[in-house]
Parts: sequence; C-alpha cells; structure tokens
Amino acid sequence: MTGTLLFGTGLLMAAGGFDVYRRWKLRPPDGWPMSSPDAVPLSAADRTRWTDESWWWPVVIAVLAVLVLLALRWLLAQLRRTHSGPVPLGGPHGTDGVELREQALSDALAADVRRQPGVQHARVRMTGRPDRPTAHIDLTLTPDSEPGPVLRALCDGPVERARRSTGQAGLSARVRLKVTPHKAHRAQ
Repeated sequence: MTGTLLFGTGLLMAAGGFDVYRRWKLRPPDGWPMSSPDAVPLSAADRTRWTDESWWWPVVIAVLAVLVLLALRWLLAQLRRTHSGPVPLGGPHGTDGVELREQALSDALAADVRRQPGVQHARVRMTGRPDRPTAHIDLTLTPDSEPGPVLRALCDGPVERARRSTGQAGLSARVRLKVTPHKAHRAQ
C-alpha cells in the first residue's frame, strides 16, 4: 500500500516536472504544488523555516540515516536466499553432481509425514543452504493425538529417512504443530 502511494505521488510529481499537464491539456489534482516544471513542492519560507535552529540539522541527518538503514535492511532481506535450492545427494560434496530438487524433497518428506499416525495434514518447505538444508514442517494433528509421540515418530521416521536417503546428516527440521479444531466433549 505504501509503495503504491509513493509510486503514484512520484508519477504526479514527474508529470509536473516534465510539463505533462500543459502539453496534454490535463488538469492536476486540486492543491497539487507540482503542476509545472518551475513549481517547487515547498516554498522558500517552508524550506528555510527551521534551518537556524540548532536541533534542525542533527534531526535531518538522523532521519535520513534511519531511512538509508531501513532501505539497506530491506534490500538485504530481498537478496537473502529463502530456498535451499537443489540438494546434493550423498552429503555436502555430492555424488558425481547428482542433485535433488528442493520441491521434490519437500513433497516426498510431506507425503512420508502424512502417513504417520496422529497426523491429519502436513506441509514441508525447505530453506537454508544446499549443503545444510532445513525442513520447515507444518503439522496438523488429529484431535485425539498427543504431540510428544508424534514428534518422536517424526524424528525417528520421516526426518531420519530423509537424512539417510539424501546423505545429508545435517538436515535439520523445525516443526510447527496445530491441532484440528473439534467440539468439546461433555463430561458426565
């Protein structure tokens, strides 16, 4: 939403700067300060109102520094890899370049987890580096199952089989549990 608002404002300002309103005989929004190339968004009095105050420049510099840091954080978050990519089979160095697609491993692990007793639904997503992938498992338990035994069966069964079959001893798993909503039973 904020991006759309900023983009629209930028387009309106660019239209005024390139004199689009006059050339195409358009009417700018009411009260819009940037309606021609020689117009400025702030008057000279507005621009210089606080410059003689001792707190003004440190505040301006601090606000700009915070904006730059937030922009850098956003950029780094965009560049960070959230998917593990192809997983080399046979350990970190792989076996003769044989790799398993991350989605294939996720699907196989999810199908294996769904067959466990006490599991109603399972979804798996792989993240991390290809040589140290992490399986994020979302489990929905049946109303009558207990989390402890289901987690032990998950670690000893599907996760261990995935480690052995891919040769990735460092394959870690993060599990998020939910319970199927059910009606309360009446005690008598």
